[in-house]
Amino acid sequence: MKTSRSAALVSSLLLGAALTLTGAGAAQADSSAAAVDYVALGDSYSSGVGAGAYDATSGSCKRTTRAYPALWAAANSPSSFAFTACSGARTGDVTANQLGPLTSGTDLVSLTIGGNDAGFADVMTTCVLQSEATCVARVDEAKRFVDTTLPGRLDSVYSAIRAKAPSARVVVLGYPRFYKLGGSCVAGLTENERRAINGAADHLNTATAKRAADHGFTFGDVVPTFTGHEICSGAPWLHSVNWVNIGESYHPTAGGQSGGYLPAFRNAV
Repeated sequence: MKTSRSAALVSSLLLGAALTLTGAGAAQADSSAAAVDYVALGDSYSSGVGAGAYDATSGSCKRTTRAYPALWAAANSPSSFAFTACSGARTGDVTANQLGPLTSGTDLVSLTIGGNDAGFADVMTTCVLQSEATCVARVDEAKRFVDTTLPGRLDSVYSAIRAKAPSARVVVLGYPRFYKLGGSCVAGLTENERRAINGAADHLNTATAKRAADHGFTFGDVVPTFTGHEICSGAPWLHSVNWVNIGESYHPTAGGQSGGYLPAFRNAV
């Protein structure tokens, strides 16, 4: 009997080694990831504007396989993946148009939202075209909106997500700082304007993180992953103003999606 038990133990160890060497262990890990039903919501930072290779069927939403939700899905093979993020989306657009795929069986949800509500595009237009004083005043106006109005709008979106997907892990990702201060840019915005815009991104992220936490959601901070890759750095992962394709201005490149957003999302998941 002793010899039989020893043989069984050796056989078990050999089988385990064989499974590891043949990749069966990896397949087993993949099968747990495959059990995930994943829904990606949000605005242009989630749809992938700026990364290129847009899916023609997504129309003006400009979704792309280069966006972090699609990259994560391709790497993890979830059992289902619904991608409804859309360029230009505000909080009300998410609740009205993007929540259809959410069910009680949804396991994972991601989104970026709030930047358009706060007037992100108008802030940048003002800062590019008008004076420093006007730019800073417009940034301050956006920050007041974030303090007074945005929290209630975020609450509405987060509550709607939780109502439709009560068991899902929800990851809310923030926005990067746009500029490396003291960087390589020799023209364009002033350093004070760049500092004000970076401060507004921090302000928005702080407000978003608090509302996410209050709803039991996870906040994914992308500022660390984008550090060293801002506009005016040596290797930017964000488009500066692009007069040929203005819609891609101040959005992550494909590198920003894969190197900035994807790791932050993966770590949060």
